[in-house]
Amino acid sequence: MPLSKKTILIAEDDKNTSSLVETYLQQEGFSTIVAFDGEDALQLARRSNPGFVILDIMLPSMDGWEICRQIRKFSEVPILMLTAREEEIDRVMGLSIGADDYVVKPFSPRELVERVKAILRRVESRSQTNDQVLTHQGLSLDPVKLKVTLDGRSLNLTTSEYKLLQALMSAPGKVFSRDELLDRFYQHGETVIDRVIDVHIGKLRQKIESDPANPQMIITVRGFGYRFAEEEEG
Repeated sequence: MPLSKKTILIAEDDKNTSSLVETYLQQEGFSTIVAFDGEDALQLARRSNPGFVILDIMLPSMDGWEICRQIRKFSEVPILMLTAREEEIDRVMGLSIGADDYVVKPFSPRELVERVKAILRRVESRSQTNDQVLTHQGLSLDPVKLKVTLDGRSLNLTTSEYKLLQALMSAPGKVFSRDELLDRFYQHGETVIDRVIDVHIGKLRQKIESDPANPQMIITVRGFGYRFAEEEEG
């Protein structure tokens, strides 16, 4: 039976850290469930359907990267990753496989809670603002069902790929800078490198373009960013 959207799964093998995070989240009215092992975390995410996941990268039995990949196969639940290293490759990796945000250890529990609340506000805002089905040629994005199809075939997109495609399809012909697209995902001042967008665009093209090397839907505007093709370009 699905848990409340206010229920947060904490996957963290350090019991002191997980207990501290639990305390601060519960003070803000959230319920929590905890996993100290990677495989247990994945099973809880699958079985309990939490409304949010806080996922440490370094976990016994299965690391956070693989757990995130597996969760994205069956759920669009927001995922915040915890990493002990503030390195570019970790940030790119986490965001490119579908994480919504990341926090570097050691962190302030209050900041972590604010990150969680900010992500949930963005998710809620998106769900309320636009329920129009977006289409282009054989591509269709249904924001109510959170479903993307191509020629009638359902596509398996990560959360980040979905959000990026929705932003682009909602304004055909509009040129988005990388910073504008990043702002759609990260709205409370954290520093994120713009190459993350290029990573997502590349993966998205592999899924929606008939020839990813010669894209006809997501067009590169050199020196600036990207735009989605207008209907007459199809």
